Amino acid sequence: QVQLVESGGGLVQAGGALRLSCAASGIIFRIFNLRWHRQAPGKQRELVAAITAGGSTNYADSVKGRFTISRDNANNTVYLQMNSLKPEDTGVYYCAGSVGRGSDYWGQGTQVTVSS
Repeated sequence: QVQLVESGGGLVQAGGALRLSCAASGIIFRIFNLRWHRQAPGKQRELVAAITAGGSTNYADSVKGRFTISRDNANNTVYLQMNSLKPEDTGVYYCAGSVGRGSDYWGQGTQVTVSS
């Protein structure tokens, strides 16, 4: 059974930092391409950051220079380090993973709230 479980969300003041974690089980983690998405209230879910199995990364323009995605294949975990947080970063953050055109797996999400 595949599971992706996010943690690390919370309430933080603008300018602060949070580190999200997503622990995976039931998959061959090292071959998965992994992503972080977020959904703000009343808005569509958007891609925030992605990391390939080989370690290449890309980011949404809105978070470049502030967020860093990384992975620990030994511990089946993907991280999202979020610095210089802004109120517009508020939302539910989801991790997701897939291999090629195979199934796309999602976690249940973790709430991030940035107060001004």
